[in-house]
Amino acid sequence: MEKNHKLPANLKLLRKRSKRSQEEVARALNITRSAYNSYENGIAEPGIDLLVRLGGFFSVSIDKLLKVDLSTLPEGILSQIERGYDMDITGTRLRVLTTTVSPSNEDQVELVPVKAKAGYVNGFADPEFIKVLPAFNLPFLTAGRKYRSFPISGDSMPPVCDGAYVTGEYLQNWNLIRNGHPYIVVTQDDGIVFKVVYNQIEDQGTLLLCSTNPQYQPYEVKVADVLEIWKFVHYINPRFEEPNPNRDQLTNTVLDLQKEMIRIKSTLKKLD
Repeated sequence: MEKNHKLPANLKLLRKRSKRSQEEVARALNITRSAYNSYENGIAEPGIDLLVRLGGFFSVSIDKLLKVDLSTLPEGILSQIERGYDMDITGTRLRVLTTTVSPSNEDQVELVPVKAKAGYVNGFADPEFIKVLPAFNLPFLTAGRKYRSFPISGDSMPPVCDGAYVTGEYLQNWNLIRNGHPYIVVTQDDGIVFKVVYNQIEDQGTLLLCSTNPQYQPYEVKVADVLEIWKFVHYINPRFEEPNPNRDQLTNTVLDLQKEMIRIKSTLKKLD
């Protein structure tokens, strides 16, 4: 069997970053120091049981230990992995998206009703949940792409108001997120949120979510906690919003200040 050339370097990197000696790691795994040394130097390879224990000890999946050169990862993502937030380093949630089709075999736009909003976090990958959602077609949407409409509550994203429905295009690769553009982000803790997003995946393994209403502070979410991301396409408002140029100019100024404060705080964290 061909030897794995990434595992020895990954073990050595993770051990040194954790500031542990070979003796300490070996003792924790209940093996001899010479045995562990042979794994770090590529002289021998651990069995599957020990691989599982190594992955658990360093908080890294076996797949990454064997297939990914961890030294090439950005510091932010590597730190996230070491803290137990093992994620897809490409910034995606690779899965087969559950969809519905029309009688003519065309993809439909599923609508998540307000009553189903709370259940979406648990049912988004369940075909039985998705197939009972109302579905419709919009002729102006690009064919061959997947869309879904979500209910929006609250006043954090004017001109989109409380009770509006926002339609998004499914985004498989999160590295394609464009800074300063609106997206629907689905997380385990916050459920469905509609925000202006800034991509911090490469540097910090996070996304910065901002509201267009300056009364709401920007906040960060770990990529590992994100379930789905949908790129904003259009929205349907239940009421007409009057334009207010002075308010909009002030909003943009406050938002810029808030984003700058977040960047400064993130920089200071890195220096600690």
